Amino acid sequence: MTKQTAQHQVLDPSLLGRPVHLLPIFAAQLRDDLTQSMRLNMHRRYWGGFQVEDVQFSRIDSATAPSSRWLSFAAPAGQIAFSLERKVLLSVLNYRYSSGAKSDSVAEVDEAAVRVTATEERLAVVLGQQLAGILAGRIEANLPETNLAPGARLPNGEAATAEEPVEDYGFKPTTGAQPAKGAWVIVVTLAGATSGVTAGRFWFALDKQLMAGVLRGLLRDRDGAKKRKPAGPLAQRLHLGITGRLASKEVMLGSLYDLQVGDIIPISLHRADVLLEDSRLFTAAVTEHKGKLCLTSFEDAE
Repeated sequence: MTKQTAQHQVLDPSLLGRPVHLLPIFAAQLRDDLTQSMRLNMHRRYWGGFQVEDVQFSRIDSATAPSSRWLSFAAPAGQIAFSLERKVLLSVLNYRYSSGAKSDSVAEVDEAAVRVTATEERLAVVLGQQLAGILAGRIEANLPETNLAPGARLPNGEAATAEEPVEDYGFKPTTGAQPAKGAWVIVVTLAGATSGVTAGRFWFALDKQLMAGVLRGLLRDRDGAKKRKPAGPLAQRLHLGITGRLASKEVMLGSLYDLQVGDIIPISLHRADVLLEDSRLFTAAVTEHKGKLCLTSFEDAE
């Protein structure tokens, strides 16, 4: 009887000390960005029939490499490779230019029965630029202002900051090779907006400069989390202002008008009322401690 050797995970030295375990946080942020962008009128004409089902980071290997062709887009911030399943591209094309655009549904398209056209190729470039800009926007938003790429500009022409939306990242189609084996890719899974059935995928592959930006933005979040102290129970963190009413006395209106400076109003000091704004919550005994009046022995008000 032979004993099987346990399989151990092989560590990648290039990832040591880098917040790779936080990549799902970036994926969730990108999913929200894509979902929100696809609902905008300017993008809904393309993506109205889809919803974002899932966003994940992965590494390219022979089993997961997409069979569709890769497009490359370059900007001062870096280079993004983009690949879109043809069935998704044809569905977007059909939704954009047919009556399906009025029904928020994705029609099934037979890829083999449709020849490749110049319109299809142009649309792939348009969608690639559109989606690359959304991805670049998320990377920029996570970075400190001092690390923003010089190519990111605001609609008014001023330099972008991490708190402000970026309209144009200057991504232009360029020549580029297919991402190498082992490269990081972002896999976006789409589903039908009404059916919820998985409809296809598209991929982003980032160059080293942009991938470093993703990790640098996550590193800032990690360092901030280390500095933050764990929050205590809500009862210990919630501050409320209360009022102690020591005494009250009813007097006639005439007697009130007759009061002079130095007059003494006799009162009986019993338990004080403790109020939160106008609500009477407790009663308390009045006592003296080191020359100061204090409330003690709290009881619920009836």
